[in-house]
Amino acid sequence: MPFNLPNSLTWLRILLIPLFVAVFYLPDGWVPAHAVNLVAALLFALAALTDWLDGWLARRMNQMSAFGAFLDPVADKLMVAAALIVLVDLNRASVSAALIIIGREIAISALREWMAKAGRAGNVAVSFIGKLKTTAQMLAILLLLYHDPIGSWPWTLVVGRWLLYLAAFLTLWSMLHYLRLAWIALKNEPAA
Repeated sequence: MPFNLPNSLTWLRILLIPLFVAVFYLPDGWVPAHAVNLVAALLFALAALTDWLDGWLARRMNQMSAFGAFLDPVADKLMVAAALIVLVDLNRASVSAALIIIGREIAISALREWMAKAGRAGNVAVSFIGKLKTTAQMLAILLLLYHDPIGSWPWTLVVGRWLLYLAAFLTLWSMLHYLRLAWIALKNEPAA
């Protein structure tokens, strides 16, 4: 397990997960009531930033590793799943959208593992639709964690929920896209 800056940032992302979750469940007075949403959103934003930064640094510093390639998506899925569970518990996100997103992440992770074992990992590489899904998902989660009006703009919760529904739709679309690519790649494989 190589310890380098990109992998350290991935570990930092994993360590931030219990922090942004705990902010909502700390005893009263530990974090001022008006700051709870802001602190949780900032911790999630920092975690999301490390997601982008660790990949960029790994490529830039030529520090890519098999361990980093494994740990990075695990950290992402843990971060998103934890945030969605908290948001459902706080009644800020729908159970159906959370189940769609979390279920897809598990299914596509299993598909990628299976395709890698079949020597076809490139067939289910991240696509543009997957990147759109991730963008909508991260913005939705940030808005829903923050929850409070932004300046005179009172639509944080409404826009966050709509973005989460968009992310759920894009989640299903990207899952079908990856399943189709896997089917095309494997349909002519001889049976084992």
